[in-house]
Amino acid sequence: MSRFGFLRVAAATPRVRPADVAFNLEQTLAVLGQTEAAGADVVVLPELGLTGYTCHDLFHQTTLLDAAEAALVKLLEASTRSDFGLVAVGLPVRSGSRLINAMAVLKDGKLLGVVPKSYLPTYNEFYEARYFAPASAAVVTTILLSGQTAPFGTDLLFAADGFSAAVIGVEICEDLWMPLPPSSFQATAGAIILLNASAGNELIGKAEYRRQLVVTQSARCAAAYVYASAGVGESTTDLVFGGQNLIAENGVVLAESKRFQRDNQFIVADVDAEKLERERFRIHSFHGNGAYPECRKAFRIIPFSVLGRNHTGTLLRHVEAHPFVPNDAATLQDRCEEIFHTQTAALAKRLEHIGKPSVAIGVSGGLDSTLALLVTAKVFDLLGVPRENILGFTMPGYGTTNRTFGNALQLMAHLGTTSRTADIRSASLAMLNSIGHKPFGIAIGDLSVEAFVEALLANSNRPSSDLTFENVQARVRTSILMNAGFTIGTGDLSETALGWCTYNADHMSMYNPNSGIPKTLVKFLVRWAAEHEFDGEERKTLIDITETEISPELLPTTGDGRTTQSTQSVVGPYELHDFFLYHTVRFGASPAKILFLASRAKFDEPFTPAEIHRWLEVFVRRFFNNQFKRSALPDGPKVGSVSLSPRGDWRMPSDAVVSAWLADLEEPRTK
Repeated sequence: MSRFGFLRVAAATPRVRPADVAFNLEQTLAVLGQTEAAGADVVVLPELGLTGYTCHDLFHQTTLLDAAEAALVKLLEASTRSDFGLVAVGLPVRSGSRLINAMAVLKDGKLLGVVPKSYLPTYNEFYEARYFAPASAAVVTTILLSGQTAPFGTDLLFAADGFSAAVIGVEICEDLWMPLPPSSFQATAGAIILLNASAGNELIGKAEYRRQLVVTQSARCAAAYVYASAGVGESTTDLVFGGQNLIAENGVVLAESKRFQRDNQFIVADVDAEKLERERFRIHSFHGNGAYPECRKAFRIIPFSVLGRNHTGTLLRHVEAHPFVPNDAATLQDRCEEIFHTQTAALAKRLEHIGKPSVAIGVSGGLDSTLALLVTAKVFDLLGVPRENILGFTMPGYGTTNRTFGNALQLMAHLGTTSRTADIRSASLAMLNSIGHKPFGIAIGDLSVEAFVEALLANSNRPSSDLTFENVQARVRTSILMNAGFTIGTGDLSETALGWCTYNADHMSMYNPNSGIPKTLVKFLVRWAAEHEFDGEERKTLIDITETEISPELLPTTGDGRTTQSTQSVVGPYELHDFFLYHTVRFGASPAKILFLASRAKFDEPFTPAEIHRWLEVFVRRFFNNQFKRSALPDGPKVGSVSLSPRGDWRMPSDAVVSAWLADLEEPRTK
């Protein structure tokens, strides 16, 4: 697991009885046995868990303090016999004449460090300052506890040997609720896994607010945040504790426990520490850029090891097969609406800036051009310009099918745009003849379009493809559009990543509102428009477009007019390619890691490991080989976290060498 940057973390709430340290230790060991069986590398337990949080004035009793320290001795001894991983356990700690609410961090019989609580709540139902001194009152940097001398302070980070991303910081309950949580300083110092041991009581609405705090802090710190809270065994004299445990990663909840459980409970998840580390590489402002140097804090780094630990075979986290498309229907609807408005706002600004001209757009009857046309129609409405000023061109060629041609004409009629048909076959033949090219081995000469088609159909032994034949058609179409007016681009993000576009043809336009939208999301956007913006025949046409085979329609059709060209049979399923694109660009994941993740995602179609490997290799090769096309992209809006604009998010040499990525992809096969 660590090879791909994953660390298995757990938040556990054992049963507890206030002041019954022997019972609490027994239950702590029991729940640690459970997290050990689950393969946890790191476990955080609740605040003051060895004594119970609700002991109140009993914290000033030597009997209780001695029992807690003796229990820690036994816990240390047990950790030498068991593979608990790194454990953070709460107890009251004596430091000189001060009593500290602290977390002891231990592994394999060694007390690695002791972290005191920084903020002591003393308001409403809380009265901690009556019993404890805050971390700021500490006057020592080491402590003798349970027979071991260990580092002591809020300046401790725990770093895994040989795993640069596995750096752990610890804070306690109230620390999270303050304007400047210790975890924020820990994160800027390098901590990627943040632990919080808590004993927060339950109130109406508090669970949701607590969840928001954990999620937000994980996002703000670009970290994993692991939160363990005291459960119902605490005293109910005045308060009730629910045992809400949470694991969040960069703003997303990976696991959450049920509250008010009466037995030992824990949650466990595999956090992607490597991904979080890469995120911080990308966000340079995370490290301050020189701002507020007075807030920088030096930390002591304490090593531990997670290498060689055993894990269950299942990855304990959800791998989203469609990272660009939300699973929840309501969220998807909101996402589509937001993207559509982003596109229209972007194009409206550009057209308004240049005087609201007439525009030209190629309408193929496919998904991408349909979305771009819908956006353009909406923009003209916003700008108060008649839709007749949208010059929609359908440009049938040798691969155009009756279905797409008919849908293109119907769509323009429904929208009330100007509709023009420009048959490109004669112009394409003339261009091919002028450069001396013989498409599919056929000498053009003075052949008419009809004679050329007859020759094609008669030649059963012709090659299955002819790249020049395809490219000439695409460039003729773009020439028509650019000569007609300000040209609206239609290509999407997935095509840009794969280079599935003809250079200076469908690759080029004067503004492209689709540039930031992946293919898997384009389909949902068109369907959303059909269901929310149109009805009747308009909706019927749009739905049919979403169900049409994705094809550039540049190769000759069959005798009965069916397409012979399927994009996904050539370059691979967009469902996979969008997954590859997301993890490559958004998180800088290696091909081997992407292969590992893809094998655990549930795609709409089941793919064998060999199929995933095959198409990932295609993606990697095409992504590198086609950067030169991305370097010359027209303007277009960024709508999501992944963009390939050469002016914005993605800068890459057009002649970068792919060999290291291909070697990484092959490595899993050799192990």
